[in-house]
Amino acid sequence: MSTVRVLVVDDHPVVRGGLVGWLAAQPDLEVVGEAGDGLEALALVAEHAPDVVLMDLRMPRMDGVAATERIGVAHPSVRVLVLTTYDTDADIVRAVEAGATGYLLKDTPLPQLADAVRAAARGETVLAPPVAARLVSRMRAPAVDAPTARELQVLSGVARGLTNAEIGRELFIGEATVKTHLLRVFAKLGVDDRTRAVMVAVERGLLPGPGAGR
Repeated sequence: MSTVRVLVVDDHPVVRGGLVGWLAAQPDLEVVGEAGDGLEALALVAEHAPDVVLMDLRMPRMDGVAATERIGVAHPSVRVLVLTTYDTDADIVRAVEAGATGYLLKDTPLPQLADAVRAAARGETVLAPPVAARLVSRMRAPAVDAPTARELQVLSGVARGLTNAEIGRELFIGEATVKTHLLRVFAKLGVDDRTRAVMVAVERGLLPGPGAGR
């Protein structure tokens, strides 16, 4: 088997160092670089052309999802294998939609991690068992209704930076009702915060993007 070239991306130096040490000790794996955030990762991918990027999700400056998307566009032959502590539905779906080849959790035993890197280099999809179970459950779940017109009005107010109270006054509804609409939108979009709700709504064409209509 030819040597698999790996780039390790994690914002925790101790974690990153442990991963680099283990992977570099494998005879068929070569660590070509390490990065502490998504921006560093993009630069190193361009410089070293790794076969696999082992990518953390939540990092400063640029997170793993954004970096994965940009790597997929600029370097489509590079495989991205997510390695994170987070296994929420929103995180998993975002990573998969961004083009990640696999999604592993940081409690994965190191020998399995090395095997996963090899599999990713071959273009195989690698999922931690809990992640695979979540994806299967999500696929089998009944389709979720789209946000209502009123819910999108509330979310539009969020996108414009309004508080719940300000949205309520604008739409002539109570602040508690605003919160209820937001919770329903979060559930329908598969997110857990206001910022992500707006981003997903824009991505799906439910809300106009920044600068639209100017």
